[in-house]
Amino acid sequence: MSDSLDNLAEMFAEHMKVKNYSPGTRAGYGRELLRFLEFLKEKEISDIRKVTRDLLQAYHFGITCQKNEGGYTVATVALKIRAVKRFFEYLESSNQILINPAEYLKEPKKESRIPRTVLSEEEVKRILDQPNLALMTGIRDRTVLEVFYSTGIRLEEMVNLSIFDCDLQGGFLRVNKGKFAKDRVIPLGKHAIRFLKEYLARVRPLHNRNNRTTRNLFLNHLGNPFSRVMIEILVRKYAKAAGIQKKVTPHVFRHTFATHLVKNGADIVAVQRMLGHSNLRVTQIYARVAGVEVKRTHQASHPREKDAEGREERIPQIEMVKGHYRHD
Repeated sequence: MSDSLDNLAEMFAEHMKVKNYSPGTRAGYGRELLRFLEFLKEKEISDIRKVTRDLLQAYHFGITCQKNEGGYTVATVALKIRAVKRFFEYLESSNQILINPAEYLKEPKKESRIPRTVLSEEEVKRILDQPNLALMTGIRDRTVLEVFYSTGIRLEEMVNLSIFDCDLQGGFLRVNKGKFAKDRVIPLGKHAIRFLKEYLARVRPLHNRNNRTTRNLFLNHLGNPFSRVMIEILVRKYAKAAGIQKKVTPHVFRHTFATHLVKNGADIVAVQRMLGHSNLRVTQIYARVAGVEVKRTHQASHPREKDAEGREERIPQIEMVKGHYRHD
């Protein structure tokens, strides 16, 4: 007797936690999986082993039709299909099913989106300069911002950093169980190292004096680990104080980190490893962003581009050139 559909959904939810899927991804997959299970119940299917490829194609056809009628976006359809595919991949890997009927289910193709917001180097500097370094909390906040910009780590990865993840002598930061439970090591820049040393020597011991057992790297003044929300608020506060009109989030620092590296000639494969991307095509988006920025720089800085400003374009007189051209 197989487990009930609801039990399988709960097991999959626990699997996503173990694999360190982000809270947003877990919520999205969980929501779409419940809708898929409702579809199965409407078809009076209670045994997951009775799900066939044809049934999945019918489900795919139904949501595609709703997309074509203006009900769903391409991204929504992709999420619905991806949730089902990941669910059946889990069932196959855990021996709940012998054959994966969703193996050939295809997500709709969508263009890789260029990040909407990337900070300039000057904007980053303005944000980094905002924390008051005369205060202990200011040193801590500056350290958080420096680590974001120096490493490009995700918000969830920042929250989970421990004091043992910083190799300040070697100049590296270890991310344990990043997205999809992947570990990686990222170089730390000299400014991030300097502020981490200051934070660990002066600030953190003061903040954790009443909570000596915690190993989280970043703590609030009560000694409790920083939460996702606290860090998001911190980033928004200093971006606003710097007069940045863009919507700045921790993920914007990640986009900015990658774009600035590529723009300054970093190898795209090295950037992929630092970001923890499993697919190089995802990282290559930043090459496109950097290309746009390089083009703007060229237009603003090249002598011939500046020379053309405000002047009538001069067209070569081909006829005169032809008259003096001869074959040697």
